[in-house]
Amino acid sequence: MNKIGERIYNGIIKENPTFVLMLGMCPTLAVTSSAFNGIGMGLTTMVVLVMSNTIISLLRKVIPDGVRMPAYIVIVASFVTMVQLLLQGYLPAVYDTLGIYIPLIVVNCIILGRAESYASKNPIIPSMFDGVGMGLGFTVGLTSIGIFRELIGSGCIFGIKVMGDWYEPATIFVLAPGAFFVLAMLTAVQNKLKAPSATNVENESKLACGGNCISCNRIDCGEKSKAESED
Repeated sequence: MNKIGERIYNGIIKENPTFVLMLGMCPTLAVTSSAFNGIGMGLTTMVVLVMSNTIISLLRKVIPDGVRMPAYIVIVASFVTMVQLLLQGYLPAVYDTLGIYIPLIVVNCIILGRAESYASKNPIIPSMFDGVGMGLGFTVGLTSIGIFRELIGSGCIFGIKVMGDWYEPATIFVLAPGAFFVLAMLTAVQNKLKAPSATNVENESKLACGGNCISCNRIDCGEKSKAESED
């Protein structure tokens, strides 16, 4: 698999930010009351990820190590402001729905994490597609949770009614507690199937850095699993 394909596969499947690394839980729980909200936040985050990864990779040899985190935040904040203004001007429905969670993308640990662990150490093209992969993985995670919450909570998917009149919606699932219930159920299924996840201790060696994201300093998180599989 070439480098670009590996970056996309890594973000969507092997190290999905939502279901595997359990990152970005604040927007995951807050905005996924519907599938539309989930895909809106996911795609918005992906745009910021791609642009910030590209610029940070471009400037990786210029930004001093001592101020790299403030520099990353300034770069990310600039792109978030641009995206926010574009949404406000051209997609006001999405802007009104996501609300305060758009500015909070600035401190989303997925974006800052990819900037520090990948974009700052790799060329522009792989970094750009790393943002695409992680962004798509985040979008898939948020949209999946949104679909479950909307289906159980209102009998609809993307606002289209799919359940008959016989179905009595469990409205708690479109309220705040519903996000925790759905995430807990999906995580329980992952662990039951022994799928790689930050909550599955038995399989933590399959995650980047063995599941220890705090001390992560790997340039390519995928190389560990690849080397282990070859052994």
